[in-house]
Amino acid sequence: MNLLILGGTLFLGRHLADAALSRGHTLTLFHRGKTNPGLFPQVTEILGDRTQDDDLAQLDGRHFDAVIDTCGYVPRIVRQSAQRLVGKAERYCFISSVSVYPNWPDTSTDEDSPVGTLDDPTVEQVTGETYGPLKALCEQEAQAAFPDAALIVRPGLIVGPHDPSDRFTYWPHRVAQGGEILAPAAAELPTQWIDVRDLAEWTIRMLELGRTGVYNADGPVVSLGQLLATCFLASGAQGSVTYADETFLQEQGVKPWLELPLWIPGVFGKKESSATRTQRANLAGLTYRTALETVRDTLLWDQGRATENAWKNTLTPEKEAAVLAAWHEKSAP
Repeated sequence: MNLLILGGTLFLGRHLADAALSRGHTLTLFHRGKTNPGLFPQVTEILGDRTQDDDLAQLDGRHFDAVIDTCGYVPRIVRQSAQRLVGKAERYCFISSVSVYPNWPDTSTDEDSPVGTLDDPTVEQVTGETYGPLKALCEQEAQAAFPDAALIVRPGLIVGPHDPSDRFTYWPHRVAQGGEILAPAAAELPTQWIDVRDLAEWTIRMLELGRTGVYNADGPVVSLGQLLATCFLASGAQGSVTYADETFLQEQGVKPWLELPLWIPGVFGKKESSATRTQRANLAGLTYRTALETVRDTLLWDQGRATENAWKNTLTPEKEAAVLAAWHEKSAP
């Protein structure tokens, strides 16, 4: 196939590019050139801003079997690129998010679950409240431009090597340091995430097969305790895990999801029945590598990256030590 990726050099995009190249496809990357320019010297790179018609005009006169849009967050901008590519591409793959579901992760969701809406559909500021509904509107723009040829992928939390968010990487990194590790709630707290490579490889296979429609793409449920045990196995570190009550952590000013990733108090993955349903994608060939492989490879990447690139918002060692001390004092007889 001759593929165009909008984006393609940061996280999911670079793994999509890797997957496409490994399967022998021809690849063009359209991006701004601000992140990892020249990462794939063997492919055609078109530098431009997708919000500028003059830049998008560089795509005129080209033809692609499929487009993968990895960086669409505002419907007006998705409409601009999708409509420009009508007649130049056979199919349009839009990478959306399970955040389109307003009840996620409170309740289980499948592809037929209602998506979020905005009182003012002209809003373009991306916030925690608008992100999901804006993604849903972006999906609609892709489907409107390619009514019978749109593939909509709704991933859960994407993790793995080159993840710039540190939302998952924190745990392999922290366990590898050893010592007493602060964790939220209990070992049974379920988590759900998908390895970026599993997502990328499956997406390319879907395009090879000419698949269209809407698909949730998330991984199996893994308890936090299982994940941390896997982190110990991958790193060979020695240490212990102390699970602190969610209310206590909030009283101590620990920020859920940011400072202690994979945790949203009283909401995230409280029971397996609230997991994202992925049967449609599984039947369409979505498979998973082991949690050990994901953790091991993420840790190896983390240990090799420049220290100035880490960390974003995760718990500092000093704050972790202070919260642990307060927890032990509170728990003392």
